Amino acid sequence: MNMPKSRGVYVISDCRNREANDLLDVTGEILDAGISLFQFRDKNSEYEIKKLLAKKLQVLCKRYKTPFIINDDVKLAKEISADGVHLGRHDMSIDKARNILGKKIIGVSCYNNLEHAISAERLGADYVTFGSFFNSPSKPNAKKVEVELLAKSKSRLKIPIVAIGGITPENGKQLVESKVDFLAVISGIYQSENVRDSIKIYKKLFH
Repeated sequence: MNMPKSRGVYVISDCRNREANDLLDVTGEILDAGISLFQFRDKNSEYEIKKLLAKKLQVLCKRYKTPFIINDDVKLAKEISADGVHLGRHDMSIDKARNILGKKIIGVSCYNNLEHAISAERLGADYVTFGSFFNSPSKPNAKKVEVELLAKSKSRLKIPIVAIGGITPENGKQLVESKVDFLAVISGIYQSENVRDSIKIYKKLFH
């Protein structure tokens, strides 16, 4: 499965203090509401438990024809044939991940570093992320990134750009106006009272 061609919402799983069945139920609602990409992010579980949950989430993503991305773990992405992997600062190199995964989606966290993003594109990344743009419950200590970086990046990069970090429907509007391709959201959807309504509101920002 390739990167979506239209702009939209990129949901990242919120596994904190959440039972597996609850995560599956909520994620099913999220996928049914219609999103662009889904990333499975679980920093705490042991590998076999993580793999089991990943496979169940993958089934849901296939049902809704949504690209299924694994955070950090190239081995897991390869083992279950996920649609791609997202690489952070301390993860495997793009070259090595590409050799292992072949023509899968590879995304790269670039934080506030445009030169890193340019290098990632040259090395074959399919998309890059910048952030944190706002205070984030998921990464409270993350350094803040200026919104102006998005306009600069759009003039230098051909691959899609994802914004992340404390994005709400209210503050996300300025990111969309800066022509960002995807808004990555965790708490703004998983912690909302009605995930379907929340996704509709995020999606409206692109229209």
